[in-house]
Amino acid sequence: MTPTDASQRLVPYAPEDVARYRAAGLWGTRTIAEEFHEVAAAHPHHDAVVTAEGRMTFAELDARSDQLAAGLAELGLVPGDPVLFQVTNRLESVLAWYGVLKAGLVPVCTLASHRAHEIGEISRRAGAVAHLVDAGTTFDLVGFAHEQARDHPTLRQVLVLGADASDPRVEDLGRTIAPATARGIVERIQRDIDPDDVAVFQLSGGTTGIPKIIPRLHAEYWYNAREYARAWGWDDTTRNAHLIPIMHNAGIVCGVHGPHSVGACLVMTSANLAEALPLLVQEKATDILLGHGHYRAVDDPAFPALAASLRTVLLSGAKVPPQLFGMLEHLGLWAGQLFGMGEGLFAVTRPDSPRAARATTVGTPLSPLDEIRILEPGSEREVPDGQVGELCCTGPYTLRGYYDAPDHNAVAFTSDGLYRTGDLAALVVIDGQRYLSIEGRIKDVINRGGEKINAEEIELLLLRHPAVAAAAVVAMPDARLGERTCAYLVPTRGPVPLADIQEHFTRLGVAKFKWPERLEWLDELPTTLVGKINKKSLRADVAAKIRAEYQQEHV
Repeated sequence: MTPTDASQRLVPYAPEDVARYRAAGLWGTRTIAEEFHEVAAAHPHHDAVVTAEGRMTFAELDARSDQLAAGLAELGLVPGDPVLFQVTNRLESVLAWYGVLKAGLVPVCTLASHRAHEIGEISRRAGAVAHLVDAGTTFDLVGFAHEQARDHPTLRQVLVLGADASDPRVEDLGRTIAPATARGIVERIQRDIDPDDVAVFQLSGGTTGIPKIIPRLHAEYWYNAREYARAWGWDDTTRNAHLIPIMHNAGIVCGVHGPHSVGACLVMTSANLAEALPLLVQEKATDILLGHGHYRAVDDPAFPALAASLRTVLLSGAKVPPQLFGMLEHLGLWAGQLFGMGEGLFAVTRPDSPRAARATTVGTPLSPLDEIRILEPGSEREVPDGQVGELCCTGPYTLRGYYDAPDHNAVAFTSDGLYRTGDLAALVVIDGQRYLSIEGRIKDVINRGGEKINAEEIELLLLRHPAVAAAAVVAMPDARLGERTCAYLVPTRGPVPLADIQEHFTRLGVAKFKWPERLEWLDELPTTLVGKINKKSLRADVAAKIRAEYQQEHV
């Protein structure tokens, strides 16, 4: 893919916005590779990344990724070539990340769990030239990559992490190139890259279909991460624990670039708590981001030992149960919340936020130049504080358009350029400050005979019941009302009857039309490839059960 091809599919930032962000000192003038090299030179002997497999200092990661970049250039890959990443949380994944960026290539952040349905479309839309896969997974990603390359219009190179293979291995590429020679090659490549060029292709959440491609630029993406680190007061003593997929946007911003922007260490593990917690305890992690799938980590017997070194616990991905917040405080831990999206906007509950804001909201926008509005869904009318509407945003690291998606972009932005997130939100005032509260998704609304029920509101109420550890509320079909409310629940001890849950709603004074009318108890809630609760599968499940019950009744 040529730079001209890419630019024709890209919606750029307006020149006046770029000038404003630079004048404010937000956007820099270096590429991500150059930014990392500067940090590595300032903190050469500090740990940059630690995993169960080993560790690398900043000096080691900088020098070895230079060699890898030179090796990639020797393969004939040229600046601007997109490279699909399908890797897991391992040391070599971080090495590959910086090596690819230093070679001027564009990582395409797919997930190891993506398959032909997603990869086939994403690779063609991005014009991917190479496919980097992890050889250590149960599924044969190496064989899969070769299948995808067969008859593909652009894919021509498979790269491998891990086990011996006939394809070039990241661990081996460039190792024979002298470090000084490799550094010179990287410098020549980087001189021709503009900091406002596309650095990375991230992906949308993909909860309604194949993920859309999000272009992230060098200057704005590094700023996003640097500002995230600044919001938490991170410095070179920080040891940031990360369990979620590293190729997700939160993995790159919060796990890789965020700590590295200040010379801090990434302590990276798998999502398996039995593997993760011992390493985090051993490495004395100071900060941790827990996605919704790890909210119950605090119940693990190893968690109190980790709490001894932790300074902050960040919670993200779903409403925080009051019990969880209380348990963290009981352990003497400061807890807050994070909201973020691959498309850009982050909101955080900063260290000086009052407890009420930290417990019930996702805080305030990350950047002083972020702009958010809460609009009446389907319109451009702003709603008053406290009222729920669609979260719309723009700012110095929020996209101006999905890549190669003109039809979707036509409806994804307001007339004055704010991105329509599809999230339901409200601005609530606590101690005189406006905080953002995420209330669900626009499509996550149950229409019960004309009465609109917000699923996330009901989930939050369910989480206040002592028997409920996790909740997902979906619409189930009803012949009379169109839809009724079904709650999928994970118990803290054991299931309780529907009457008990409805009595709980009575005590809370909740309107009866909002009550769940069916319960389904599970050991855990199903999730999508990026760790979000898979409500599509839950809706299909309850619809199938209702059909089966109807057929049985009418035999």
